[in-house]
Amino acid sequence: MNLVVDLHVHSHFSRATSRDMNIESLYRWGKIKGINIIGTGDFTHPDYFLELNEKLEPAEGGLYKLKDKFAVEQDKSVPKSCRANLIRFIPTVEICNIYSKTGKVRKVHNLLIVPDFKTASELNTRIGKIGNLRADGRPILGLACRELLKIVLETNPAALFIPAHIWTPWFGIFGSKSGFDSLEETFGDLAIEVKAMETGMSSDPYMNWRLSQLDNVTMISNSDAHSAAKLGREANLINAELSYQDISGAIRSGDKRFLGTIEFFPDEGKYHHDGHRNCHMRFTPSETRKLKGICPNCGKAITVGVESRVEDLADRAEDYVPEKHKTVEYIIPLAEIIAELKNVRSTASKTVRNEYEKIIAALGSEFNILRKVPVTEIRNAGFGQLAIAIEKLRKSEVQIEPGYDGVYGVVSILGRTEPEKSQLQLL
Repeated sequence: MNLVVDLHVHSHFSRATSRDMNIESLYRWGKIKGINIIGTGDFTHPDYFLELNEKLEPAEGGLYKLKDKFAVEQDKSVPKSCRANLIRFIPTVEICNIYSKTGKVRKVHNLLIVPDFKTASELNTRIGKIGNLRADGRPILGLACRELLKIVLETNPAALFIPAHIWTPWFGIFGSKSGFDSLEETFGDLAIEVKAMETGMSSDPYMNWRLSQLDNVTMISNSDAHSAAKLGREANLINAELSYQDISGAIRSGDKRFLGTIEFFPDEGKYHHDGHRNCHMRFTPSETRKLKGICPNCGKAITVGVESRVEDLADRAEDYVPEKHKTVEYIIPLAEIIAELKNVRSTASKTVRNEYEKIIAALGSEFNILRKVPVTEIRNAGFGQLAIAIEKLRKSEVQIEPGYDGVYGVVSILGRTEPEKSQLQLL
């Protein structure tokens, strides 16, 4: 069964997260987006763990589903075009490890994926003795990554331990500010137990394939959603049975069941290039090297981004592509496309929301529209501008001002050429 999988999300108990991030919203938006398997997020938080146990029940092969009494209510607000989409959940949590190693403070986020609530409960008991699980949905542990991995393996070897957004400057294991240079440096003798890593939105599989040390690691992608509408910004494509064992096995092995990933254009990620946001200055890796890492405007250190960091650690050329590799599909969220078509700044505007609902009602889930619905069908449904935009997206014909130092990149799918404007005015 072809599944769209997004395993890295947060709940309303995490800092800087929307109040709508609960299991019902994940269910509803999963249907609208066209995502089949969703991580619960934040299972270590005591109150959220109670919510999960109250609202979810066992389904196929160790997966969980929303109980009927909650699902029926949510389906009322799901467009009819999306109601048949299947949604299942897997218990997940992101842990923030902060500790000192070799004279440097390390700050690393790790994603834990477990087969059942029993394992989640046992992990909560063990790590609850190390850090305050109630303080945040993403708990902070003064514990080395290797020691957390050891605890996870001891609790249940079927669990997955996945370093999250691995290039993020402050919280990725390869980040420029607090990371390491290798898996072995991070995990020591247990490095071999790390079977998958998360690209993050500022990198893509092509960038990661430049590091031979990652050849035996499956590169996965997830949304890291802090609001339900951001679900599926990135995701995984897996051809597997509806079971935790088969889905996790595909990720663990990276075999033919793991088809590939759905990606943000990495340039749009907020740490792709180097820069200094306070001075509104962005730099390429070569420019940063010429400046010796110092902002020419204020004299403070430039935040070294993902592209620079990949260049530092890569042992393969920039144009390297494995002879056999997984599918990589690039998307732009539908709300962003609509905002550009409507010349509206905010994707949360009423104009964008109304158009989004109209498009979904007519054509089905967001991923179906972005990836599969024929352009002629989009046009025939009355969305001529969108048809042009989707055709360009599928050919990766986009223009991007790269993100830097916490500022998202600006992507334009239609550009600003006069001929294109004239073409759109005819539709």
